[in-house]
Amino acid sequence: MREAAFLRQNQARWQQYESQPPASPDELAARFISLTDDLAYAQTFYPASPTTAYLNTLAGRVHQSLYKNQPEQRQRLGHFWAVEVPLVVARHWRALAWAVGLFVLFVAVGALSAAYDENFLRVVVGDEYVNQTLTNIRKGDPMAIYKSGGSSMMFLGIAANNLYVALRTFALGLTLGVGTVYSLFMNGVMLGAFQYFFYQEHVFVPSLLTIWIHGTLEIPSIVLAGGAGFILGGGVLFPGTYSRRESLARAARDAVKLALGLAPIIVVAAFLEGFVTRHTEMPLALSLSIIGGSAAFIVWYFGIYPWRLQRRAAEQSSY
Repeated sequence: MREAAFLRQNQARWQQYESQPPASPDELAARFISLTDDLAYAQTFYPASPTTAYLNTLAGRVHQSLYKNQPEQRQRLGHFWAVEVPLVVARHWRALAWAVGLFVLFVAVGALSAAYDENFLRVVVGDEYVNQTLTNIRKGDPMAIYKSGGSSMMFLGIAANNLYVALRTFALGLTLGVGTVYSLFMNGVMLGAFQYFFYQEHVFVPSLLTIWIHGTLEIPSIVLAGGAGFILGGGVLFPGTYSRRESLARAARDAVKLALGLAPIIVVAAFLEGFVTRHTEMPLALSLSIIGGSAAFIVWYFGIYPWRLQRRAAEQSSY
């Protein structure tokens, strides 16, 4: 597109951004996304043009308005989880879809491996865990392992471990995604073999009603951390019109936002595992309510809400 045509197509909108204040924080975010897209295009095709300089200045002003210190830190954090993280999910849905698809495949591999080799789970999680669980099953309390140890120490240990696993899965994206795939493979195979073991021992339903009290938040968080790793690796592998360094920097900003957004969900999952999962005698309705509520949150926040927010931002930027 010639620069004159580019100006005719977009100048009125830019002037509106300068003259009219945004009606809401969502509209401000939409303006920033739109301007950065315009700026990237101008930098690619008209790098020394006054249009590029103008867009750079305008985008800088909008950026300052978007990220300036809020009167209350709570507002800034609220904007982060209400707008920034969902927009990252919407922009990078393909990377996240790859993470989900691969993880499902690896879970199936783990289940099939356990089905064809009775010793496979022992290789994955160790003899001690398997033997203890078999003893608990014979005693009529297959999930008793979650009752061992103090709640507080279990919560802290699980939170620290799961945060480490998620951070490692994300950071391994710097290996061009190979390390992230390996991490998803190990976790997926373990989950598949683990669940098949309970199926084989005829306690599959009790295992679902217990393990997924915390697993409904924990497992998707690990998988989405893998998606953040793919975002990071994609910034190196697929720079598009940007330099590889700039592409990595942009991808890293989005990937870090997603990883930080997952942290409190992982902590909540650890809290459930430490303090709630151990109550294997809880009523069925309560167990289903916790699992269903957690699943609804994951589907809404990482599936439905990002698309609605992105569509609303696109509609506002077109006015």
